[in-house]
Amino acid sequence: MSNENLLGRSRAAVWHPCTQMKQHEQLPLIPISHGKGVWLYDFEGQRYLDAISSWWVNLFGHANPRINAALKDQLEKLEQVMLAGFTHAPVIELSERLSHLAPGKLGHCFYASDGASAIEIALKMSFHFWRNSGQTQKIGFISVANGYHGETLGALSVTDVALFKDTYAPLLRQTYQTPSPDWRLAAPGESAENYALRCADSLAQYLEQHHATTAALIVEPLVQCAGGMAMHHPMYLQRVRKICDQFHVHLIADEIAVGFGRSGTLFACEQAAIVPDFLCLSKGLTGGYLPLSVVMTTDTIYSAFYHDEVARGFLHSHSYTGNPLACRAALATLDIFEQDDVIQANRAKAAQFTQAMQPLRDHPRIRHFRHLGMIWAFDVADAAPDFSLAFYQAALQRGLLLRPLGNTVYFMPPYVIEEEEVALLIEETSSCLALI
Repeated sequence: MSNENLLGRSRAAVWHPCTQMKQHEQLPLIPISHGKGVWLYDFEGQRYLDAISSWWVNLFGHANPRINAALKDQLEKLEQVMLAGFTHAPVIELSERLSHLAPGKLGHCFYASDGASAIEIALKMSFHFWRNSGQTQKIGFISVANGYHGETLGALSVTDVALFKDTYAPLLRQTYQTPSPDWRLAAPGESAENYALRCADSLAQYLEQHHATTAALIVEPLVQCAGGMAMHHPMYLQRVRKICDQFHVHLIADEIAVGFGRSGTLFACEQAAIVPDFLCLSKGLTGGYLPLSVVMTTDTIYSAFYHDEVARGFLHSHSYTGNPLACRAALATLDIFEQDDVIQANRAKAAQFTQAMQPLRDHPRIRHFRHLGMIWAFDVADAAPDFSLAFYQAALQRGLLLRPLGNTVYFMPPYVIEEEEVALLIEETSSCLALI
């Protein structure tokens, strides 16, 4: 099978996500044959360093032998059973382990297939909780400016990225956006912490007037990823947790992108020592193998649905909820975290790699070089309107998979990346900057 054969077939039959398909008249799709570690290979043997973990999902490399072995074992036992009226060992064990690992007492796990679905679940749960509690007026939601939570209708309503939202605005419910604590927006001389607290004060002022009709605030803890890898001080989370408690508003933590070690701790909320009312997880949950997401919540939330009346139960379902294969992949991923002490190992790697990136930090076109855990990002000055696409193409020609967000270039590689691969990433990124 050749690249060319697959290119023609894919263009004719596959409608690709987040893609203007007409661009592929000039920009060829890349058929991938197989992967190994941080590398993806096409059918002609060209390899690409997956510096963004295939949209932030892959943690321990492609074709990881330990996750492969777990899935092969599960295939011989159970591939799928509906989770309505039935249960199975992988979903029970995964729920117990996640509840043990998550901050606070988030002891109830509701599963779906993807991140946007998890957001839909959290929004519906919050609304339904207040309804079951007799506070039917609490139907509003607050999100953070420039935040991203997915592209289904509920998730898109709390997203604030114009490219995704504007076209579908007539279909969406109105929500309120509170200022982003992105430290790049701080006033001259203002610290990241002080700016974060100032943004939190804006939330408090809004809730003083609207708390009676507000169900929940949704935030991306520490990093607004799709919004340009905007990073903020953990004090913001501490302050908004107190504000939500004060005004009886739920706090939804969207850790779909930053969970499972991306931020430097297993969960980003740990760095602020807070416990959300809802914790949304996906992407790295299965190590990048299979679609799976989960919403974790508290006894208080769960108890409001526990009733003789069916209508008071949580009315939401997915055909593949808690799929055994996906749960088994997630369990194998958690095993690797535990057995290899991944969080501690990543801290050593991150320090080493950040030091190696000093030439990028010093580059005359680079602004706001930033780093958190296993995420690195920087903004490129004087970027042309087509910078993102041009940089993506230049990177591919040099064997790198990078997809800038506007003028922001970022690295979110699999955790198994090694020193020589990072050196190659830095060298070829610098070459791209010289051209674009």
